[in-house]
Amino acid sequence: MALASTLPMEAAKVATMHRAKRTLLRLAWRSVVGEPALIGSHGHAEAKPTGADIACAMQRRLGLLKGKLTVPDDLDSPLPDHVLADFEGGN
Repeated sequence: MALASTLPMEAAKVATMHRAKRTLLRLAWRSVVGEPALIGSHGHAEAKPTGADIACAMQRRLGLLKGKLTVPDDLDSPLPDHVLADFEGGN
């Protein structure tokens, strides 16, 4: 977040802190794609969210848990009756 003293007021409409909390995901995505977003109070900008590089944000590490998990052979077999009863709210 940048300081308000470096922000031009005409760059974007200032979102209140309350509105920023409600729409944080939307503000974050706007900053990632380069749209200006300002957060503040009483019309004065206090913070400017800056987005990380979208390629970095969307990158996933494949094989992170390779060799650390085991899948049982009976994974897709039916559940025992007492376990089914717990899921279905039975006694």
